[in-house]
Amino acid sequence: MGKLNMQGGTPVGATALCKTCSYAHVMTGFRESELVMICTEVHPNLRLPFPVYDCTGYHDKNRPDYNQMQKLAIDVVPGPLKNLGFKLGLGFAKTAVKVPLDPEDEDD
Repeated sequence: MGKLNMQGGTPVGATALCKTCSYAHVMTGFRESELVMICTEVHPNLRLPFPVYDCTGYHDKNRPDYNQMQKLAIDVVPGPLKNLGFKLGLGFAKTAVKVPLDPEDEDD
């Protein structure tokens, strides 16, 4: 028997988006069947009869908003500018080395 390919099947083990959405009001009972999800993004508010897999109005409540990120941000002040290029030590500034261009000029 060959392998069956299925498209658009039910995802296994996926959690509902409503549990992490800031627009959702989720009430859970002791049993798995005791679950009420109400979406406050739509007007009038909508009771969802099934767990939502994908939603265009999803807003993660665990992600900080812009004002919270500004409060958490650290102000970075740039330091003084430094000179670029090679640095010379104390003993290297006055010494110069003559490098011959041709091997025949080494005797001079």
